[in-house]
Amino acid sequence: MPSPFSDLDSRLDRAVSASDPSDPSNPDAALSVWLGDLDGRPRYEHDAFAPHYAASTMKLPLVIAAFRRIVRGELHLDAPVTVTGTFASVLDGSPFDLDEAEDQDPQTWAALGGTCTLGELAERAITHSSNIATNLLVDVVGLDEVAEVLRIVGCSPATVVGRGIEDAVARRAGITNTVTAADLGLVMAAVGRREPALGGAEVLAPVEEMLARQVHVDQVPAGLPPGTPTASKSGWIPGVSHDVALVRPVGEEPFVIAVCTTIDLDETEAAVFVAGIARDVWRAEHPTEGERA
Repeated sequence: MPSPFSDLDSRLDRAVSASDPSDPSNPDAALSVWLGDLDGRPRYEHDAFAPHYAASTMKLPLVIAAFRRIVRGELHLDAPVTVTGTFASVLDGSPFDLDEAEDQDPQTWAALGGTCTLGELAERAITHSSNIATNLLVDVVGLDEVAEVLRIVGCSPATVVGRGIEDAVARRAGITNTVTAADLGLVMAAVGRREPALGGAEVLAPVEEMLARQVHVDQVPAGLPPGTPTASKSGWIPGVSHDVALVRPVGEEPFVIAVCTTIDLDETEAAVFVAGIARDVWRAEHPTEGERA
């Protein structure tokens, strides 16, 4: 008997098959979906353990790690951090520069040479997917702390945050940031249930509040019925577009949906595609509601 998700499975399989495997810019085409409860139990999976380049989804465990250190008293929200666009590679310490034109955060770039508070950097990393704020946070928080978040949540070895944004020397050496849809789902589910091992509500409530303020909501949130409360983190580069959302529908149990796409679509096409997947997931879970926007 076909499942409510059979049509979606078929559509995703066709989309991957249509991708050109000989295309050197995208040799590892994959489409992954994870839908689950806040306890981390999956309700639907499609190639959910396939690894993808993380893009900006790595900012989610980074900010969780920052708030864990804040709650432990090791860091402070109002601590000033010097704003620079030059960073040291995790491989050998060699300097590299971020490109302001490739960022979505003019506010932090405007503070170059001055300071922003740690809290401001966390906010911009999530709400505006700021690359400069992210690398500043990496230097202050530390990648070991991010790895501990992933370990506590139970992520697979395929999900790794190994470097900051645009650390090309490290990237060429094979040090990168990767995720799976299943692991993104586990991280977001932990936020939603206020996982005690991560610090509970004191750590995770402010993280969810920031995620709910994210301005880039053209992927999963756009595929859900208008007005559905979400807290989400997306990420995209050419050929890669991901989103993970904590969804709290009024009158229903909350859930998490993570979608990872590594496929030859431009940014606008990819956002529409991911929104369509979220719409199909909603319809499969609400078959009596008919067509929804």
